[in-house]
This record gives sequence, structure tokens and C-alpha cells, in this order.
Amino acid sequence: MSSRRARRHARPARRRPLLSSVLAAAVVVSGTAAGTVHVKREALGKGGAVSSSPTSSAAQAGEETSVEPVTAPEVNGDGLLAAALRDVAVEDGAELSVAVLDTASGRSAVYGTAQCETASIVKADILAALLLQTQDAGRELTAQEREYAAAMIEESDNASATALWRTIGGAAGLDAANERFGLTATEGGQDGLWGLTRTTAADQLVLLRQIFGDEEESELSAASRGYLQELMGGIAEGQDWGISAAGSDFALKNGWLPRTATGLWVVNSVGRVTADGEEHLVAVLSRGSTTKEKGIAMVEAAARAAVSAVSAP
Repeated sequence: MSSRRARRHARPARRRPLLSSVLAAAVVVSGTAAGTVHVKREALGKGGAVSSSPTSSAAQAGEETSVEPVTAPEVNGDGLLAAALRDVAVEDGAELSVAVLDTASGRSAVYGTAQCETASIVKADILAALLLQTQDAGRELTAQEREYAAAMIEESDNASATALWRTIGGAAGLDAANERFGLTATEGGQDGLWGLTRTTAADQLVLLRQIFGDEEESELSAASRGYLQELMGGIAEGQDWGISAAGSDFALKNGWLPRTATGLWVVNSVGRVTADGEEHLVAVLSRGSTTKEKGIAMVEAAARAAVSAVSAP
């Protein structure tokens, strides 16, 4: 494994407690402003490069054959965030969900309630689950686990993720940890398909608070939180796009996945970013982009809009 690059995204010294409430809003990006919208894609397919194993990457990724329309919720909620996201360019048929928290003011909002595939953002959740298990067992991570963890988070290495997925007990282990973290709409991928774990933007914001919050609101110890934050702050160049576009110092994990049945992309980004001296936790989930590049552009525009919305006076 290549040596870790120097940390460029130092954790800001200024810290304030996060508030416990999240203001929810459900808004659909594509289709009409209200009512039920059927997304043009009909089925999801093979998970591509997100999941790998010594036997077969394609087998790990899995393939879904059911054909069901995706139904979007009615508009209902936070006007500032909804208004800010109207300026984000979204391809016809694509979907976007966003959750954001300004940790200084406590202002927060959620946009969209769809349960989406995680792709590689689940790697932060896998490591959080492993750290919780080691705390319970009263032990430290082994040298091998640390090597896997660094490669999984910083380089988004799939083989390392598969190894740690098995260590935590797969979907059952992830779900058990997430229940303690307070996630209510996240389901671990079945049959070893960790990249097909499904989650919501709101749940990802809950997880980010476990990683970046204070002692009294997190199941993770200070050492565990610090370790996760360190790795998420050292993402390899070329993978440090996403919510980082909304500010300066950042710590994040991105995920990207082409679906073979449709040729469309899942592109996600979650983490912490500092804008105008204030910290924000941001989760942006998307699917249905025709290219990875268009997905990234949409996610970055959404992150900037979300941070601006909750930062507004």
C-alpha cells in the first residue's frame, strides 16, 4: 500500500455541540413539483466495481431483475433548502437527496426521502461498525485491520472493504451497529453486496453526527471518532470531490457506481466541510446520471446550495 499523503484538511479548532433535532423536508428533484413522479429507469442492475472479492467482482456486485417504477414523494417541508436546490441542474429522470447541518447554529434540513444505494460511502459506516465492535470487546484494531481501514477509506479499496465487511459480520453486523447509532432507514446489502446497502440522506446525517459529534451524542469513543475523521480527511487526490466543493477544510467519503442494467450512475458524497469558518455536515445522494462526471457536478452543486441555505441569516 502506498504511503499516506500529508494531511491537507486539518480539523478546525473551533468546535461546538451539535443539536439533536433535524428538520425534515421531502422534495423531489425531477418531475412535477408535487404528487407522484415515476422515474424513467425501471430496474437496477449489476453493482460494477463497488464490491469485489477474490472470486468474482461481478458476483459480489450482484444483479437485480425486478422491474419497478421509482415513486417520488410530494413536496413537504423546508423552503430555504428546496428553493436553493431548484437552481441545481438535474438530468431528466435523475434523483437527488440532501441532508445538511450547520453545527454552529444547529440549523438543519433534509431534502428527499428516497432510499438509495450507498456505493462506497458505506465504507465509512463499515469502519464505524468495526470500531464500535472493538470498543465493546475492549480491544484495539489489529495492524491488519488498520491497513484495511486506511486503504478502504483513503483509497476506496474494494478488497479491503470486503475483508472488513466480513469482519463485522456482514449486513447483520452493520445493521446492529446502525441501530445503536440511530439510523432507521439503512439496510445492509445482502449476500455480501455491501455496495448495494440502501440508505437515506437523513440517515447519513445521523451517521455523520456519530462520527463528527461530541462524546455525549455518539456511541463512538473520542479515539474512534478521531481515527475515522483522520482517514476521511486524507482522501486520495482524484477522489476528494463532492461535498468538498462547498468549502475549504473537509473530511469525506464518496461513492460512485454504474448500474449495468441501465448504464446510469449512482454518485454520493458525505462528510464535513468548513465554509466561512463554520462547520457543516453534508450528505448528498444521487442516482440516474448518464455519466459519472454529470453526477459529480450535480452532487457538488447540491452541496454548495445546501450549505448556503442553512447558513443564510
